[in-house]
Formats: sequence, structure tokens, C-alpha cells
Amino acid sequence: MPLPRDFLWGTATSAYQIEGAADADGKGASVWDALCRVDNAIADGSSGERACDHCARVAEDVELLRALGVDAYRFSISWPRVLPEGAGAPNEAGLDFYDALVDRLLGAGVRPFLTLFHWDYPLALYRRGGWLHPDSPKWFADYATLLTERLSDRVADWMTHNEPQCFVGLGHRDGRHAPGMRFSTPDVLRVGHNALLAHGHAVRAIRAGAKRTPNIGWATVAHVKYPASERAEDVDAAREAQFGPNDEDWVWSIGWFADPIHLGRYPEFALRRLAGDMPPIAPGDMETINAPIDFIGLNIYSGTPYRRAADGRPAPVQRPPGYAHTPMDWPVAPETLRWGPTFATERYRVPAYITENGMANPDWVMSDARVHDPQRIDFLERYLAQLEAAADDGVDVRGYFLWSLLDNFEWAEGYKKRFGLVHVDFETFERTP
Repeated sequence: MPLPRDFLWGTATSAYQIEGAADADGKGASVWDALCRVDNAIADGSSGERACDHCARVAEDVELLRALGVDAYRFSISWPRVLPEGAGAPNEAGLDFYDALVDRLLGAGVRPFLTLFHWDYPLALYRRGGWLHPDSPKWFADYATLLTERLSDRVADWMTHNEPQCFVGLGHRDGRHAPGMRFSTPDVLRVGHNALLAHGHAVRAIRAGAKRTPNIGWATVAHVKYPASERAEDVDAAREAQFGPNDEDWVWSIGWFADPIHLGRYPEFALRRLAGDMPPIAPGDMETINAPIDFIGLNIYSGTPYRRAADGRPAPVQRPPGYAHTPMDWPVAPETLRWGPTFATERYRVPAYITENGMANPDWVMSDARVHDPQRIDFLERYLAQLEAAADDGVDVRGYFLWSLLDNFEWAEGYKKRFGLVHVDFETFERTP
């Protein structure tokens, strides 16, 4: 079957990566504002202080969306822009900005997909204990309630977290992302559990207060284990590897975060390995985390081929020398857009959206004043053909959001990696599709 008639074609951004206006109009600081002031934390020494200057150029950017002809736009709210202290009194100027953005999108015929948390945690709450604090799920639920009250008369599509693997693992274990911590395993697990509780409480808050019937999900890192061949044994091996240990690293397992959300339990392999480090799980915790949701978002860029080895275990297949890879050093693996949604919808019994997919490319404005983009065009043709193959297989995939609308602040990489459909000159902020 082809992609459904009502399939959504969209693109995506996040607040800290594009907005700028880091301390304007009453906005509070985030952990990313703080990390960017640490020597050598960002590859090019930059910050998101101005980013793409989106706050000042929002009308231009919505017009770019209109010109692209997209159906939908996935964006995130800056938590400290609407709640400068993370909790307490809201910042009306911040809320007004998102009010106006939603109205502009709807006026352009673009469906807003709102993400509550794309990593810019309020610095004031971090100083009170952050995700380790037992009240952190309540803080997040109160934030969700505020936005539901303000925007749910026009916004129906909601996402709670974007890639908890990153803000838990890279932010609180590896120290590479904000807040730049290297916590012990028990504390990292507590951060993860509180983030999952926050998701569940936010889902309940949105359902309780939404003025329109909400469509609620979240987005996971989906480094896809895909079969090296169409043989049944290789498909089964890839499926087994997809939800099992990720090279002995629990934090990058899809199952560690997705199983509690969709199945109401942590995966057995990880519980066995981490039993002595797990935080106490209070009565009702798993029921809260497992609050019913409507879809899973899959952020898919690359993956690893797997086969069934002679010993019966799943085994990664070594790539040939000189294999194709992007400037992020991620292998080009179009098959991931077939098998990622296939395995996820099988296991979790909800529809999928591809909430991020794309590639960094060393684009520049050429002498004819245009940005020619042959690598990205070829990349997308290959990947989207595999997404159509998933639909042909009967997989319930509802939409595709390309990362990203704009070249932007690419976290610890700074401005060195360009993911945008639109080139941004970071001195003049000129946009060139």
C-alpha cells in the first residue's frame, strides 16, 4: 500500500537551536545557556544566544514553511521562556510569542506539533536539584498544564520528551550535553525514572485540560538494528537486537525508555544488569509512566545491519571499507526507515511518526547565489523509498518530519554541522532554501 492520503509531510526544529533571544522579554536561563559558557564545552566556542534569530524572524520562517508546502511543523517550547524560574509565575511575553507562532502556522495552513521538552531545562530548577529532585515530575506536569490551558484550543498534537536517551545519557552521565554532569549509575537511573514519571504526569495533564481531543506521543532515539538480508532468521535477529542491550549500554536501548511508556515495565535484560542501582519504584509509578498515549515518534538517522550468527545470537555485520557516511560520521542506511517503524509498531501497538530524519551536509551559498544540495536530495530519496516500503508492508506510519527546517545550533557541535533544508548565514541570518 502507498503512504496514506492523510500522511503528514513536515519539518522540525527545537527552541534552543533556533530561537536566540536568550535573555530577552523576561526569559529565564536554561542549562544550555550555562553549558555554553564553559570553556571547550562547544566545539566552536559558540552558543545559542542568537542561534537563527528565529524570535525576531518568525514571520519569515513561517513563510518559508508555507513556501515549502509542508503539512505540519514540529517545534518545541522553551520551558524557561514561559516559566523563567521553571515553576511559579509565568512570563506572559513568552506565552504571547508561542500564541502568535501557533496563529501564524494555522494561518499558513501548517499543523502545529508541539514538543514540551527538547533539552533546555530551566537553570533555576536545575539549581534546586533538577531531574534528581523528587518534585521534578510535578514541575513538568505543571508546565504541561500551563501550555495546555494556553494553546490546546488550537494545538491538538503534543509530544512530551524528545530523546530522553540524550538528556539523560549525554547530559547526566557522559557530561557532553547540558547540564554537563557525570553522575553515578544510581543517580543517572533516578534521573531517567523521574523523566519517565514526568512524561506520564504530563500526558495526564494534557488529557485532563485539553480543549481539543489531543494526539499525544513522545520521540525516542532510534538507532535501528536492521536485517542484513530478507531471510527470516536475519529479520528475527535484528528484531531481537533492536530491543535488547545496546552494546552493553542500557541508556541507548530503545526498550529502556519505550518499554515503561508503552508496556508499563522496564526491560528484563536491563533490570537484571542494573538491579543493585535502580531507584525505588513507588506504588503507582509504572501506571503513571504507562499513561495511554496515541503514537511513538522515531528519530531515525542511521543504524547497524544484523544477522543471525552461527552461535544463534544476533551479530552486527561489518561494513565494507569506504562505506557511505554523513559529516556526523553516521553511516547512510536507508533500510532503517523501513525496519525502525516496523519493529516499533509491532512491539508497542501504536502508530509511528518519523519525528526526525535527515543529514548534515557541508552546504554553502555558491557563486550563483543558490545552495545546491545533491547529497541531501539523494539521501532523502533513498530513505523515503524505504519508508514507502514500510507502508507497503502494512506498517502504520502517519507522518514524516525532516530535521531540520533551518541550519542551527547543533548542540555540542555548535554551528559546524548543517542539517537545514534552508541554509542560514550565521552572521547576517539570511535564509537561502
